[in-house]
Amino acid sequence: MSDVLPAGKLPPELLGKLLATIPDDPSIVIGAGVGRDAAAVRHGDRVLVLKSDPITFATDEIGWYAPNVNANDIACMGATPRWMLATALLADGGTTPELVERIFRSLHEACAALGVLIVGGHTEITTGLDRTIIAGTMIGDAREEDLVDPRRARAGDAVILARGIAIEGTSLISREMADELIPLLGAEMVERSQRFLHEPGISVVPAARLLHGALERELHGLHDPTEGGLATGLREIATAAGTGIMVERDQIPVYPETTAICAALSLDPLGLIASGALLATVSPESADHAVTLLIQAGIPAARIGTLLTDPAQIMMGAGGRETDLPEFAVDEIARLFVERSTNLPS
Repeated sequence: MSDVLPAGKLPPELLGKLLATIPDDPSIVIGAGVGRDAAAVRHGDRVLVLKSDPITFATDEIGWYAPNVNANDIACMGATPRWMLATALLADGGTTPELVERIFRSLHEACAALGVLIVGGHTEITTGLDRTIIAGTMIGDAREEDLVDPRRARAGDAVILARGIAIEGTSLISREMADELIPLLGAEMVERSQRFLHEPGISVVPAARLLHGALERELHGLHDPTEGGLATGLREIATAAGTGIMVERDQIPVYPETTAICAALSLDPLGLIASGALLATVSPESADHAVTLLIQAGIPAARIGTLLTDPAQIMMGAGGRETDLPEFAVDEIARLFVERSTNLPS
């Protein structure tokens, strides 16, 4: 059983090998690759940006998560999210008309807030599931010259983090495990953490648009760290750029609510699912300007690292010492649920 893969993302080496077998085509501007948030294909005089992402951890307000996490990746490519297809797989034995109506209502509300139209998808009640899963496919469009290609990042670029970590993980855990957390942290802390879904929220679209519009060609990459947390997202931007990276741990903003939840449950916030944070690689000359732009817009931001020449150097500095950047084969939330055999409600 040693070859059985754990829950979570495929190991990047295996995924990279599989993606390398996909044939190329002149219509493909940006194809599949580790660290690339979405694909881009030519369509007439425009470029369509295509993304597919499922929601597998959340149960509460799952319809709000699905459009936002897909729109984040579209925006990280410099495109405008426009259309969405949603495949809703509903659990056999636990699905009621009221549940379905609630899911679809939150889907519509999230899409409306993003200016996205739902244009189709699929629904079914599926055997073997203990909770609902929504797989979203989103389509955006852009001019080809406006695309943000993560392969454009280069050694010497500054790494900027907009907002803090880990917004999505904080919201998910506090919503799914409220009964366990309230005696440990108090009702006020848990309720505040539950509101993270909407405030500060999991959308990075406004921050991505701000940097894209202001920095133009000085913006070399945008990335939405999701499953596997910030540490995995940082590794992914280095992989996409073909560089190494040095990250300063003390510069990474972590929300107090996140810190409290992670301490109570023995989790590392660097490996906790992190939608709501935005990573940007910018020219070193533009780093201070990028941080100032975000802060002036009311978006917390900090320079947390630098891309290095040697791809083998994936490093983190903390307390005057340099170590390897932590690596998480499994997202901390997946590890938590597996270890505690959490049976999430459907």
